[in-house]
Amino acid sequence: MKLAVLGAGMMARAVIFDLVRQGDVDEVLAVDSEPEPLKKLRSAELSPRVKTARLDVRDRESLVRLLEPCAVAVSCVPYFLNLELARSAVAAKCHFCDLGGNNDIVRAELALGPGARRAGVAIVPDCGLAPGLVSILAADGIGRLDSTDTVRIRVGGLPRRPEPPLNYRIVFSAHGLINEYAEPCVVLRRGRIRILPPLTEPEPLRFRAPFTRLEAFTTSGGASTLPWTLKGKVKDLDYKTIRYPGHCEQVKLLLGLGLGDKRPLQLDNLRIAPRQVLARLLEQKLGFERDDVILMRVDVAGSKAGKRRRVRYGCIEYADKRTGLTAMMRMTGFPAAITALMLGRGQVAPGAATGESAIPTRRFIAELCRRGVNLTRRTVALAGPE
Repeated sequence: MKLAVLGAGMMARAVIFDLVRQGDVDEVLAVDSEPEPLKKLRSAELSPRVKTARLDVRDRESLVRLLEPCAVAVSCVPYFLNLELARSAVAAKCHFCDLGGNNDIVRAELALGPGARRAGVAIVPDCGLAPGLVSILAADGIGRLDSTDTVRIRVGGLPRRPEPPLNYRIVFSAHGLINEYAEPCVVLRRGRIRILPPLTEPEPLRFRAPFTRLEAFTTSGGASTLPWTLKGKVKDLDYKTIRYPGHCEQVKLLLGLGLGDKRPLQLDNLRIAPRQVLARLLEQKLGFERDDVILMRVDVAGSKAGKRRRVRYGCIEYADKRTGLTAMMRMTGFPAAITALMLGRGQVAPGAATGESAIPTRRFIAELCRRGVNLTRRTVALAGPE
């Protein structure tokens, strides 16, 4: 099986790291428009089965030709490119998955379903950590109950040692981060779809030491399609991002000044979008975190055999110093790689579908744990309403 990984950055490296360790993968082709990421990838010497190609993935004709001999393409480029990449994959009759993160683009990808089905192609967007893994865990928890009332998802990628000015460092794309902070949030409340502003409804949160003082607040994209998938099945569902205390108010200040705006401003002879400036400043001033931690909690509450139950999935994952993969790289890249392998092995039907609808949850979880992820699941009795 030959697979293509579009992009050669940090998340792509984790995807490639996992793919080349599978016995049925003959070749992984890493594609990027810039020579430096490809050079770094080659110098990592992950496997002789890793090949590289320099190509701007926006060049549709060239990309289709490149993808035609591939079984699967995995997009690890910024979210705003994913719709056109999915269209190119369908034209090449190549299965496709991506890291997602933007609700509007994901809905447009899912609308490609009829054409994908005719081409024998499966498209599964949102295959990283959140969106991605958390949706599959929610679906698994719902499957373990007779009926479900609430789904609460809390996820954060953090530096192990917080430092000013934001007690945060970049652990994935700065563009994706701003998108989460600036775009509307979709939730279920009393069975109805509702839109909430981001950076609202803060709540205190604690994990085991040393992560005992945290905050969680609404952000966009993490739940992705779940509210629509689960409407009519679940009363309440929300997604919140975990940070160290105070971070939410600091980000509110930045966005309140207009630094999250996409509309260009005229500055002397230049026109530039404030969001582009903010992304660059975050990368320059905060830098990318190598010693990070992923905190994740997915609570699914309802009833089983007439009794109230809560299924809780939990995870605290650290960077792997042996492999050089950060916690975010592993927890984003490994789910994407598992999804890609399922596509290539024919375990997902042709068409366009969400992970929570298309992915066999227990097989997926078993594969994730086989890769050394310390995921726990605990079911407890509840005395009454949550």
